[in-house]
Amino acid sequence: MLKHVFTLGAFTVMMMACNEQDSFNDNSADISKVAVMQLSPEMTKIRDYVPQYPIIAHRGSTFWTPEETESAYRWARNIGADYLEADLQISKDGVVLALHDDNLKRTTNYENVFGETFPEALRREYYQTYTLMSDSEIETQIASDRAAFIPAVANSYMYWELMKLDAGKWFNDANPEQARSGFVSQHQYISTLEDLIRIGEGKKLKRKADATRDVVITKEKKQAAYTFLYEVDDKDSGNRPGVYIEFKEPWLNPALTPIVLGKELSRLGWNIIDKPISANEPWYKDEKVNIGNTNAKVILQTFSLSSLKQAKDAFQGKIPMCFLLWKGSGATDIMDDSPQGYASFINLGIENFAHFMGPAIAGAPNNYPEMLRPWQASLIRKSNMRIHAYSFDTMDQMKKYFGDYNYGNVLPGQSPPPYVDGMFTNRSEMTIDYYISKGVRPSGAPNHVKSAPAILDQLGY
Repeated sequence: MLKHVFTLGAFTVMMMACNEQDSFNDNSADISKVAVMQLSPEMTKIRDYVPQYPIIAHRGSTFWTPEETESAYRWARNIGADYLEADLQISKDGVVLALHDDNLKRTTNYENVFGETFPEALRREYYQTYTLMSDSEIETQIASDRAAFIPAVANSYMYWELMKLDAGKWFNDANPEQARSGFVSQHQYISTLEDLIRIGEGKKLKRKADATRDVVITKEKKQAAYTFLYEVDDKDSGNRPGVYIEFKEPWLNPALTPIVLGKELSRLGWNIIDKPISANEPWYKDEKVNIGNTNAKVILQTFSLSSLKQAKDAFQGKIPMCFLLWKGSGATDIMDDSPQGYASFINLGIENFAHFMGPAIAGAPNNYPEMLRPWQASLIRKSNMRIHAYSFDTMDQMKKYFGDYNYGNVLPGQSPPPYVDGMFTNRSEMTIDYYISKGVRPSGAPNHVKSAPAILDQLGY
């Protein structure tokens, strides 16, 4: 799509191109005929726990920092993000992790730490099978087949084993322009959900003299039990963000059910079902983010219809929930994104007590499938759900989906812009500045873009 439109004539040309490519006129006409369910008054009340136009720090930041690490979440808190976003996994011994990939190879030095190991049972099996080979030939065979047998998934390891991994250096190698020595010297661990919450509360990991994290590990029922230690962050900005946490498909982490997560949130003091907050507590206080001290403090999210249904049973819609949308061929992906197909997913969200829809947006650098055309936003608006779209990396994307490029022109049957109510963003500093410029963010000078690297300096990275 064109990045900008300067005249009415150019706008007309752009819209003609869109109509031809996306059957825009047909979709615009069809959406008026498609029925979507309505968010109930009870669910609307829960929806309204959450402020309009939240800045959701996607994995903390994938641009400035190693994603979903202490550095990412301290930075996002200090820059002023409303939510610290994380994907949930679980270790073999039941520690809830903030980690996007179930496979450990992309964002850690897994190969260096565990890559040379080979299960002893498999080694014995090789020697029993290849009886005609010499020992050196068998070892060569093992070396060539090793990768196929290494269980590189997070839930194959105890957390004390995962603590051996470095989750920072890979970022420096992959992003030399954003590389910082502190991402290595301050060992970046695979985060836990507790880390995420404690950082949001103004703390940081407590570390020993050698800079490793301080954890008390005891044996309990033949398994390790962990007491994670934290200290007040002397660089804390005073912002108190909430957390926006994602369930994967149940088969990926069968031990991490919504019931298990609910108990963990309760243990950490963040389950609003058993510990509600006064309705008078504001989202912003003294020009600081205060969402972590309100009933908006936790938002759940998932792409998985199975997980959505489990969350409905566990939480009964009493914690804000977002149903994420992706066009693809997976079990719960949208294959048909026509008005009828799109509306069916909105209805699934309503039926299963979701309060928000989370469609993908197009554009570089991710080039996701377009799931938030104006007519699609109109369908979500008809349901009274709000739109938390993912993921924003550029000012161009923010302007497009907020509606700057349409100059108030609305096709018949469609809702006016903005087309998005909250942004999952890898550039929180940029999104904050943009929202301030649009007058939808608490007052403040738009200077976060300039302060983004300075905050990392201040944090010691």
